[in-house]
Amino acid sequence: MKLQRKRRPPNKKFRKALGKRIQELRKRIDISQSQLGFETGVHRDQIGRIERGIQSPSADTLEAMSTVFDMKLKDFLDFKY
Repeated sequence: MKLQRKRRPPNKKFRKALGKRIQELRKRIDISQSQLGFETGVHRDQIGRIERGIQSPSADTLEAMSTVFDMKLKDFLDFKY
């Protein structure tokens, strides 16, 4: 008998909070979604989906964003949700 692994549903609350955090940091350094996308190698439409909590960023994208925001990754991800 083969066991079926259940897929966990996405944590929408976390994705929304992460998107809000990214948007706040982006606005704090006064850059556009297009500029953040250019700096991270991600299309601006994808940045918008991440900021709205529709899409989750990859680990590589999170690391690239933390670099753009001049933060350690652990500090970048240190927020309440």
